[in-house]
Amino acid sequence: MTEESWGQVRNELLKAVGKNNFATWIEPLKLSELKGGIARIEAPTKFMRDWVSRNFAEQICLHLAKAGEEVERVEFHVATQRAAVAKPTESAARRKPRGQTRNNDDIDLPGAPLDARFTFDSFVVGKPNELAHAAARRVAEGGPVTFNPLFLYGGVGLGKTHLMHSIAHELQTRQPDLRVLYLSAEQFMYRFVQALREKQIMDFKEMFRSVDVLMVDDVQFIAGKESTQEEFFHTFNALVDQNKQIVISADRAPGEIKDLEERIKSRLQCGLVVDLHPTDYELRLGILQQKVDFYRGQYPGLKLANGVLEFLAHRISTNVRVLEGALTRLFAFASLVGREITLELAQDCLSDILRASDRKVTIEDIQRKVAEHYNIRLSDMIGPKRVRTIARPRQVAMYLSKTLTTRSLPDIGRRFGGRDHTTIMHGVRTVEELKATDSQLAEDIDLLRRLLDR
Repeated sequence: MTEESWGQVRNELLKAVGKNNFATWIEPLKLSELKGGIARIEAPTKFMRDWVSRNFAEQICLHLAKAGEEVERVEFHVATQRAAVAKPTESAARRKPRGQTRNNDDIDLPGAPLDARFTFDSFVVGKPNELAHAAARRVAEGGPVTFNPLFLYGGVGLGKTHLMHSIAHELQTRQPDLRVLYLSAEQFMYRFVQALREKQIMDFKEMFRSVDVLMVDDVQFIAGKESTQEEFFHTFNALVDQNKQIVISADRAPGEIKDLEERIKSRLQCGLVVDLHPTDYELRLGILQQKVDFYRGQYPGLKLANGVLEFLAHRISTNVRVLEGALTRLFAFASLVGREITLELAQDCLSDILRASDRKVTIEDIQRKVAEHYNIRLSDMIGPKRVRTIARPRQVAMYLSKTLTTRSLPDIGRRFGGRDHTTIMHGVRTVEELKATDSQLAEDIDLLRRLLDR
C-alpha cells in the first residue's frame, strides 16, 4: 500500500472519528506493512497501541477495505518494538505503590504528596458536610463506580482537600496495587505545559490516562486556559470510557466557574455534585474538641477553662483553617508563658484573628457582589426599573442585606434608592418562599454568601 493510499484512508478516518479523536489517536499512527491480509500499524506508545486497538481497530480495517485492500485484521505494535498484538492485553504487572521497587514499564505518577493528618478518622462530620462525607466514603470503598465524577465544592477551609486526601489514603490501604493519582489543577497544567515544551505529549497522555483513580483539586484554576482545558477534557473522557473513577473539587459548582468551557461543565455535572455548606456552630465546636484531644498529648500540663472553645466556635465562623490555626496558636502561647487557657488569655492572644472575624459585610458589598453575579449594572440595582432580570437580583440583594447585616428595614430601603420598608419586606419574603422551590436561586444565594464571607 502506498503512502498516498494510506493518506486517503486517514482522510476518511478524519471524517469518521472527528477532528479531536483523529489528532489524538489516528494521526500519530504509521502503517508499517500490509501483507497476507494483515495490516500492521505502529503506535508511539503502549498506551496508545492498546487504546487504538480497543476503540478504532474495526474502523481502520473497514476503511482499508473500502480503499480496495484485502484486510482480514489489523495488528498494532509500539514503534520501537516488533512484537505485534492483535488485541489489547492487560498490563503484565500492576503499577507499584509509592515506596516500592518499580520495573522499567512502571510510570512514576507525578502527584502531590498526601497529608497523613487528612484521613476519614480525623474528619469531623456534621450536618453541613454529611452528604459530602458519605459520598467520599462510598468512592473510597473502591467498589463499582456508581457516580462519575464525584464533584465536591465549597468555600475555603470547609474540608474539600481533607476529603480528597482521605479518599486517596483509604483506596491505597484497601487496594495497594491501585494507581491513585492526586494533584491540583495547577500541577496538571504545569505537567501539560512541560510535556508540550519537551515534546513528550504522548508520554503525558499515557501517564494520565492509565491511572485507576484520578483526583484533581481546585479545578477552577484551569478556567480560561484553553489548551489545558482541551487536554483535561480528553483525559476525562478517556478515563470515563474505561470506567475509571474521577474525583474533582472546586470552590464553586461547575456551572458557576467562569471561563470554563461548556462541554467541561456538562461533563462535571453528569456525576454527583455535592456542596460542602458553611460550618455551623455545632460542627465548629466538634472540630475544636477533636483538636483539643490531640493537643492534650503534646501539652499534657495545660489547663483549659470552661467556655473557651464555645467562644472560639461562636466568634470564628467562616473558615475552619483559621479556627484550627487559632487553637494551635493558643495552646503554643499558653505553653510558652505557662498559663491556663482562659477566656481572657484567648482574647489577648487571638486579638488580630478575632478582629478580622468581626469584619462586617456592608449593604454596598452585597449590592456590588449581586450585580456582578447577575451581570447587571449597580445603578440598575438601586434604580426604578422593574423588569424581571433586574427585579429578582434586587430582591436577592435585599434578602442578603436583611440576613447578613444588622441594618433595619428602613435603612436598607434608603440604600436601595429610597424604597419603603414594606418593599424590602416583600422582597425578603419573596426570596424566602422561592428558595424552597427554586434550586437555582438557592444555589445562587449559597454561592453569594460564600463570596461575601471571604
